[in-house]
Formats: sequence, structure tokens, C-alpha cells
Amino acid sequence: MKVKKYIIYLSVAALSLALASCNDFLNKYPDSRMDLKNPSEVSQLLASAYPQAHPAYLTEMYSDNTDEQLHSTWSAFDRFQEQAYQWKDIDDVGNTESPYQLWSAHYAAVETCNEAIEYIERTVKDAQSEEDYQAQLGEALLCRAFSMFQLSTIFCQAYDKTTAANELGLAYPTKPEKVVGRLIGRGTLAELYQKIEADLLKGMSLVGTKYAKPKFHFTKQAAYAFATRFYLYAQKYDKAVMYANKVLGEQPADILRNWAEWNRLGPSGNVQPNAFVNASNNANIMLLPVPSQWGVISIPIQAGSKYAHGELISKNETLQAPAPWGDSGSTLNYTVLYNNGVSKYCLRKIPYVPKVIDATAEIGIPYGEYAVFNTDVTLLERAEAYALSGEYDKALQDINTELSVFSKNRKQLTLAEIQDFYKSMAYYTPTKPTPKKQLHPLFTIESTTQEPLLQCLLQLKRLVTIHEGFRLQDVKRYGITMYRRKVDVQSNVTAVTDSMKVGDPRLAIQLPQDVILAGETANPRNN
Repeated sequence: MKVKKYIIYLSVAALSLALASCNDFLNKYPDSRMDLKNPSEVSQLLASAYPQAHPAYLTEMYSDNTDEQLHSTWSAFDRFQEQAYQWKDIDDVGNTESPYQLWSAHYAAVETCNEAIEYIERTVKDAQSEEDYQAQLGEALLCRAFSMFQLSTIFCQAYDKTTAANELGLAYPTKPEKVVGRLIGRGTLAELYQKIEADLLKGMSLVGTKYAKPKFHFTKQAAYAFATRFYLYAQKYDKAVMYANKVLGEQPADILRNWAEWNRLGPSGNVQPNAFVNASNNANIMLLPVPSQWGVISIPIQAGSKYAHGELISKNETLQAPAPWGDSGSTLNYTVLYNNGVSKYCLRKIPYVPKVIDATAEIGIPYGEYAVFNTDVTLLERAEAYALSGEYDKALQDINTELSVFSKNRKQLTLAEIQDFYKSMAYYTPTKPTPKKQLHPLFTIESTTQEPLLQCLLQLKRLVTIHEGFRLQDVKRYGITMYRRKVDVQSNVTAVTDSMKVGDPRLAIQLPQDVILAGETANPRNN
């Protein structure tokens, strides 16, 4: 099977490309500079302002969506996968979704943004030229904010207003790099969020809508969806709701994903994944095609099967677990894909398309595509903002709106049903897993109504976004303890090997070693 050969040769191919085309942001300029002359050429440059990497593979391995599964013929795909699962400081640089590649890709995108912004600022001299470049400036600012926000979810702790001034942020370049290796300094997480917000707000006010392929660019709609997520994470819930309203309108059910139609397509090949990221689908707000092997590693093939979303998690916590809407595996609009010979349980959402480098040797780079903003997630983010603001009826309404398309019988819940369900369920332990996990955020949660509502939201969101990399952010934001377990796939006997509680410094994934060696401050680690 050619796909397998492309995977086998991926590490060598990706490593050679990495060494040939990019060192980390501190050591080399990006290759996307142009001699700009007009707005059209700035727009062409900004095609490179979207990061050519996505963290889903890394964060899914790092999260509680993955177990170590013991079987004599199952192994890790490569060192990156094993290090990510084991919460080690990852030194693998060849994998396209390693911290090294994520850092390089996002800072290369930021550098492109800064090239465009500097040119625009130098060129704009009157009201007419300012108007000519308005849309391009808006797109550049939004892309810069997005890359820095994505990096913050990987390399920083979760934002909390009581601790952000004491947590490490990230270097936020605002000018093109003129001196190779210049260190800017990380600053604090509070400062990082302030800079992201400033770019987000200004970019949102300027960005245009005239794109040949709008779903691959920041539009107003995509900017509003970005603002919803940013303000939810920044604990400014009123603003999260305000921007979500701009996305969702008066009848959000009309623009949610048609899960039943998607499910009827069947899981073979790229049929379901291609439909999931189809640009004509109203649910998809912004799409990001990137080099990624996650679309094939996540499905039930033997490659990478030692560390996977397996049967124990699926049946007790996620795809087939009990929930207020019933047994998830039979009541929701998806068909769980699995293979009796490999304990990987999945949905087909991420396309896999190898870009051929050498057809004779069957070497290629795998590409995937991610719906980085979509209406279903924005709806659940609004529901969470409502729940955290104490507006429980509105949060419940959004949950039921999602269930109207996600459940087969259009199940509608009452608050009492949610309260009763989670009250009767024991909290998760690694040997007796359930979907209900202890929440230890730095903010206070009311136990009678707010906690069960949040438990419901977190469980529903975990299913809606499975394999897309969101789960780790929820774990970090809510102080959920993660465990590392060795699972005997034949007996389901488990042995706990490690745990990560709220405040664990490893929740901020370590910066690439080259960046640290260049002088940047590393994320702290316990001895």
C-alpha cells in the first residue's frame, strides 16, 4: 500500500526538508519575501501568513485522549510520538508536527505578516493609499495574532487572570527580523494576551471579504470566531458571547454541520474527511491545509498503534461512553471506526493526501486539512461562556441546539436531567474510568448547577472535536488531572505510570532545543 510507504519514509523526507528550508525563527529568515509593489502583491505574500503546521497530532498524544496499549506487535510510530505521549521534552525535529516544526512554521508565518505590515506602513501616505491596503493590513494582523495564539496553546500554561502576570509568555515580533539570532524575550502570558488582543481587534476592524477562496483566509466571520475562542480563554465571557453571536446569528442550527449526512457517507478512504473540511459546507468558517500525518496515524492501522485512542477510552469516556443523551455510540450521528486487530477507535475527520516528492521511491509528505474555526465549536464555546457567566438556561439552549444535529433522535435535555446524570456518576479514576472528571480550575465553580452543566459541555465538546487537538486546552483550563496508563488490550488491566495535575510545569510543552540553545528562556521543569 503506497500510503504506508509514504509514512515509512516521512521522517527522513521531513527532516531533509526541514534542514533545507527552515531553521528555527531565531536563526533564519523565511523564504517568502517579495519585492512588493502593490496591494495585489501583498495579498499574494499573505498566502504565506497562515502557519504551515497544526498541533492536533502533538496535543492529542499529550492529552487524556491517548493510552499506552500493550501488545507484542504494536509499537510507536517514531520517537516524536513516544516522547509526546510520555510528556518528555521532545527533541525529535523531523516529524512535521513536532514542537520544532510547529515553532518554525508559526514564526515563519509571523515574519511574513511583519513583512507585509512594514511595507504597508511605509507605503501608506494618504487616505486613498490607506484604503487601498486596508484589507491586507487587517489580514496580516489577524494572521499574526492567530499564529501567536496557537503557539500560546502549545508552549504556555493556560491563561488565568490571577496568574497570567507571573507565567511565561512568548516573544511577539512586530518588525521583520534584521539581525539573525536577535532575542526579543518571552515576557509574560498577560503581555502576550494583550498583544494578541490588540492585533485581533485592529485586524477585525479592517479585514475584507474579497477572496477567491474565502474559507482559506481570515474573513469577518473567521475573525469573530477567533475572537470568541480568544475571549473564552481570556476569561472575558461577555465578549466571547458577543462575538459568537455575530457568527451564529438568530438561527444557529441552520449553519451547523449536518452530522447525519456526513455519517451516511461511510468511513472508507477520504470520503468522510473530505466532506468534513469541504469549503462549501456552511459549518466550516476557516480551513487550514498543512503537512500532517495525523489523518492516517489516528485511524485503525497498525502504524503508531502503541499510543492511541483505544477501546478503554472510547467505551468509558468518549465515543461509546454513557452520557445524558444516552449511549454515545448508538445515539449520536457518527459511526465509530475500529479494527479488531488494532485498538484505535476513531471518527474520519482529517484527510490524508501524500504530496509526492519521488514517485519511484514512493516518498512523499502527507498533507491534512483542519477546520480551525467552525460553527459547532463556536456554539459550544458560547455555551461554555454562558455557563461560566451563570446564564445556565442559555447554555442549555446551546447544548440542545448542538444535539438537534449531533444526536440521531434530536435529543433535548433538561437541566434536571443533566444534574441527575452527573450526580449519579462516580468521578473518573484511571482504573475505573468515567466521562466525569474532577475539575480544579483556578476559578470557583458552583457545584449544584454549574459543575454538571460544565461536565456535560466538556463531554459533548470532547466528542464534537475528537482528534482535532482541542481536548488538551480544556484539560489545562479546567485543571483536569491526566494519567499515563499501560493498558493490556486483551484484559484491560491497567497500570498507572505517571500523572499530570493542575500546575504541572509540563502542561506548557517545552520549547525546541535549538531555541533554548540560542538563548531563549526554557519552560521550567520539576527536578
